[in-house]
Amino acid sequence: MQSSADGLPVFGESARPAFQEFDPADVCACEGCRSIGNTSAAAPVRFSAADCARRALITVTAAGTLLSAGSSVGAAVAHPQVRPVVDDPHDHPQGTAAPLHGAPGAPAPAAALKPTTRADIIRRAKTWVSAKVPYSLERYWRDGYRQDCSGFVSMAWNLGSNQWTGTLDRFAVRVTRDQLQPGDILLFHNPADPERGSHVTIFGGWTDYTRSHYLAYEQARPHTRKQATPYAYWSHSKRYTAYRYKALTAAASGAPARYPGRASFGPGVRSPYVTQLGKLLVERGGRRFYRQGPGPVWGEADRRATQAFQLAQGWRGKDADGLPGPLTWEYLVSGKGRDIPAAGAAGPVQGVPAYPGRAFFRPGQSNAYITQLGRQLVKKGYGRFYAQGPGPRWGEADRRAVEAFQRAQGWRGGAADGMPGPETWRRLFR
Repeated sequence: MQSSADGLPVFGESARPAFQEFDPADVCACEGCRSIGNTSAAAPVRFSAADCARRALITVTAAGTLLSAGSSVGAAVAHPQVRPVVDDPHDHPQGTAAPLHGAPGAPAPAAALKPTTRADIIRRAKTWVSAKVPYSLERYWRDGYRQDCSGFVSMAWNLGSNQWTGTLDRFAVRVTRDQLQPGDILLFHNPADPERGSHVTIFGGWTDYTRSHYLAYEQARPHTRKQATPYAYWSHSKRYTAYRYKALTAAASGAPARYPGRASFGPGVRSPYVTQLGKLLVERGGRRFYRQGPGPVWGEADRRATQAFQLAQGWRGKDADGLPGPLTWEYLVSGKGRDIPAAGAAGPVQGVPAYPGRAFFRPGQSNAYITQLGRQLVKKGYGRFYAQGPGPRWGEADRRAVEAFQRAQGWRGGAADGMPGPETWRRLFR
C-alpha cells in the first residue's frame, strides 16, 4: 500500500502531497478559430453597437494594411481575433445573475441550495474540460449555464441558475488557505470594474506538498481548462478569497476525509470503514465488483475494486496492491483522479508503460527499466546530465535528470528528490 503518489512519507493531512494530472493546452495554428467551436447554445450571439463599430474598424484597418502591402485580398483569410490563453482572464467580461438559459423563473435563492459532494463538483467541472466548452459571455452550453467563469462555477456547484462573481459568495462560506479542498473556489470580485475586472476558479487540489501551486479548473479563453496555477492566481493574487459551497455534504458513503488507518482494511477486518470504502468505489465505477453490499467485512470484492481504482490512476506495483493507503483514500473522498473504467474499456493510461516499482531505481541497481527511464528523460530534454548512455546501471546522472524533471513540474523538497515514483513515471511517459 502506498503512502503518497511518489512514495513520500505522509506527515499528516496538511503536509500530504496531492498530485493531480492535468492536460496540456492544445496546439493550434489559429486560436481564434479554435475558440469559436460549435456549441449547443440556443441563444444567438448578440453584439452591441460599440462591438459592431470596433469590428468594422478592425476589418477596414486590416484590409488597408493588406492592400498597402501589396497582398492579394483574395488570398487573405480572416481569422477571429481573440486574446491568447496567457492573457489575464480578469479582462474577460462576464454576465450577471440569471436563470438557466431557456428556463423560467428567477435565480435560485440560497435557501434552495442543492446538496452536493466534492466528488460531484469535480466530476461536473471535468465534463466542461473534456468538452472544451468555448468561452463566451453571450452563449449558453447545452446544460443551460452561461459559458463564462461564473457560469462554469454555477454549473459545477449545481446552483440551477447562472450567478456571477458578485453573487457567488452568497452561496458559500469563507475558508482559509489551509482549509482549501477540491471543489472550493478562489474568487476575485473587483467592485471598481465588476464585469471586466473579476474572475473565479475551482480549486482542484495542491500539486505538491509546498502548496505553492494548485490544479485550477476554470473557464477562460479560448475554452474550459485545468492546469497547474500559482496560488492564488497569476495576477491579483492578494485579492482572491477562498470560499466553500454552503450545501456541501460528505460523500454518499458518509466517509470521513481523514484516512482511518491501515488497520481498518484487509483480510479478516470487520469495520464501518470497509462499508464506506466500498460505497466510494461504487461511486467511482466499481459496482461490477460487488454481487451484494458493500458490507462491513473485508472481502475479495473490496480488494479487486480498490486495485482497479489504483490502476486507473496509473499506479503499479505496491501502489496498486488493492489495499487502500492514505492517497487512495484521499482520491476517493475528494473526487480526485480517474474513475474505474467500464469492463472491457480501454485503460486510461494507454501508451504509458507500467511503473515497475521503487526497488528498481536505487544505487547499485542495474536493469532495463533504468535504461528506459534514461532514454525517456533524454527525449524530454533532460539529456544534459548524461556524459554517456543512458545505461542500465543507476547513477548520479539518472538521479539529477529525474530531479530536474520533477522540479519542472513545480515540485520541491522531498517531492523532487530525484527518485522516480509512480506519478513521476506517469508524467514522464504520458
